[in-house]
Amino acid sequence: MTETQERDLAAIHRPVLLEDCVRLVTGGLKATAGRDRRDVHPTIVDCTLGLAGHATAFLKAAPEARLVGIDRDAEALGLATERMRREGLADRFIPVHAAFDEFTEALDEHGIGRVDAAFMDLGLSSLQIDETDRGFSYSHDAPLDMRMDISQPLTAERVLAEYDERSLTRIFRTYGEEKFSRQIAHEIVMRRTESPLTTSAELNALVDEVVPKAHRPAGNPAKRVFQALRIEVNGELDKLARTLPQIALRLRGHGRIVVESYHSLEDKTVKTFMNDGLVADVPPNMPVVPPEARPFFRELTRGAIKADEEEIASNPRSASVRLRAVELVRPIPRRFIERYETASTSDRQYGERN
Repeated sequence: MTETQERDLAAIHRPVLLEDCVRLVTGGLKATAGRDRRDVHPTIVDCTLGLAGHATAFLKAAPEARLVGIDRDAEALGLATERMRREGLADRFIPVHAAFDEFTEALDEHGIGRVDAAFMDLGLSSLQIDETDRGFSYSHDAPLDMRMDISQPLTAERVLAEYDERSLTRIFRTYGEEKFSRQIAHEIVMRRTESPLTTSAELNALVDEVVPKAHRPAGNPAKRVFQALRIEVNGELDKLARTLPQIALRLRGHGRIVVESYHSLEDKTVKTFMNDGLVADVPPNMPVVPPEARPFFRELTRGAIKADEEEIASNPRSASVRLRAVELVRPIPRRFIERYETASTSDRQYGERN
């Protein structure tokens, strides 16, 4: 990687709430290090490695730690690995090409049991936003691809060509919170018999025609439709819901989960999951809470941390961020394990032994 490429890499990847993320991810490592353990080094997992902006900061702040970096985008993983080499951090870095809901398999593959902290920066990486050949952005004309992992078969073009009107309406309404979901879906189905949508410019033009000017949100009226398609193509919300229990069940005592969300549905998924461990599992007005029903998470952020005006001004992508974090304060109870049926057999065994 040349110096020019390195500067370009830094320019397109501007980590959001970096200082807060570093504090939350690395701040509990001393507590976990004091426990009886086989691992010599604390282990951090960056489940959404991207271009390693957060990950390099974690390793620099915690020189005794190692980091597992997971990313489903092979291009981003390669660039991040080269960045680690250039930063002199490669000996403490383990790259893994996988989706983050393969969390358990990724750890098992490398013989890693417990971890001390796990981090997720949800949504698109800067590389994907700024690349123009996958159709993620409504600002550039490109094929309607939107795959974070180009080896998967489902693309945005296929969704628009093959899903029925009811399914398209559900996607736009649920994932994009688009008021004109039904009208947009109907127009797509009507037109595709003669001229299927294949580029971002064509989709932009269709939405522009359908959404009345008096009811448009600020910015491009197609923004929500593009967001909805990206979430559908990559299965982001389902993967998130499957991943969070896997992480919890592999945490060491006092281990932490730190998550940055940029979409209301992502944040709702994270908040709901964390709240499950922040409240006592007892009927209202119960005078004494038995030990097995006490909360097993401790909240570290008192709700969600948001970007301040200064950060939003310097990095507009931070405007919608919500940062939440919890710490594991006691063993995961069996009720939690049973509630999340998507957890693997390996995860259940870890939870029972915790």
